[in-house]
Amino acid sequence: MKKIISTLLFAILFIGCQEKVDNSAQEAFEKNSKTVLLNIESWQNESMDYSMYSKDFIMLETGVGTEKDSLTLDDIIANDKKMWEYYDFKILNTPVLLPGVNPDTKMPDGSVRHYSTWQVTLSATDSTESKSGNIKLYESFDFDADGKILYQQVYGDFKGLMMQLHDDDNTVVDE
Repeated sequence: MKKIISTLLFAILFIGCQEKVDNSAQEAFEKNSKTVLLNIESWQNESMDYSMYSKDFIMLETGVGTEKDSLTLDDIIANDKKMWEYYDFKILNTPVLLPGVNPDTKMPDGSVRHYSTWQVTLSATDSTESKSGNIKLYESFDFDADGKILYQQVYGDFKGLMMQLHDDDNTVVDE
């Protein structure tokens, strides 16, 4: 009996000394993934709720030859309005969401990355037919402590897409 009690106490002590697993990064990723999916849906529907963005939001400008290296939320709001005026956007696949890591620690941090393919359509005018092109994107979102988008970057061949959509005219809307 003493052996059984000793074994049981040892097992309880061993289990009690086990380090607790920190699931906070996974939980943050799952929560933040919902925000990213809402962001994508809102962009496609031209109905962005910019309250999902932090007041300190910055978007890295990834285009070649751009004037600025980053954009503020006010810049994004103005650019979105301009883009929606000329183009329609439709996501063609379910985005592949991936957990991101802190660049310094290389540990998961609740950030979200995704790959997606979009169809972008230039609306018809009195003198032109509508044109469409597809673009593959890689996008990343980092979040603040309140779960709001703090930092965003997107990579894709936007210049190539614009050249395809505007191949016979000289009007290109900056992205």
